[in-house]
Amino acid sequence: ISKITEEPQEFTFELKQKDGWYDSTATLTAWIRKDAKGDIYALSPICKHLGCTVGWNNDKAYPDEYHCPCHGARYTKLGKNLEVAPKPLDQYKTKFDNGWVLLGDIVPNTVASEEA
Repeated sequence: ISKITEEPQEFTFELKQKDGWYDSTATLTAWIRKDAKGDIYALSPICKHLGCTVGWNNDKAYPDEYHCPCHGARYTKLGKNLEVAPKPLDQYKTKFDNGWVLLGDIVPNTVASEEA
């Protein structure tokens, strides 16, 4: 939790999974940030257009936005879709335990719908 800032940061994490008899560990990514009130949000990096991976502040023409380099989709800091993509970025359910941010299921983004 202490590493989370108002600027979105990319964090990787591992997820143990079982496919039939095969056990594996997937490495996944989330964009995590907190707002001015201190609430923490974790967004999926998967673009809602065609499933590419978005980056934060990676297009100089559109500063302080998530941008998909594949097809030009753009999102606000809260994940609200601005261009190309039909829906906001999904978010992870979050839980806090002993100074750690724990990520749960991916759910539709309710925070972006509150954005003005």
